[in-house]
Amino acid sequence: QVQLVESGGGLVQPGGSLRLSCAASGSAVNIYYMGWYRQAPGKQRELVSSITSGGRIAYAESVKGRFTISRDNAKNTVYLQMNSLKPEDTAVYYCNIEAVVGGSAWGQGTQVTVSS
Repeated sequence: QVQLVESGGGLVQPGGSLRLSCAASGSAVNIYYMGWYRQAPGKQRELVSSITSGGRIAYAESVKGRFTISRDNAKNTVYLQMNSLKPEDTAVYYCNIEAVVGGSAWGQGTQVTVSS
């Protein structure tokens, strides 16, 4: 069974930065997809950014130029560096992985609040 542990959320002022981390443990082997999603109150969960084992990266239009995704394969960890944060970035952020062994897993979510 795969477990994901997220960290790094919190309260930040507009224009500030946060770095989210998501570490996979357990039986995850050959993780080929790692992604960050977010869900704001009253809205559907949406993809923020993703990265594949081949290095293909995708970003939502709303975060391009401000967010950067990266991964450490040795640690089975994915990061999301979020800069120039805006109030509309406020949401619960979830990480998701897809692995050859272990299948799909979701993190528990971490709250990001951007407010003055």
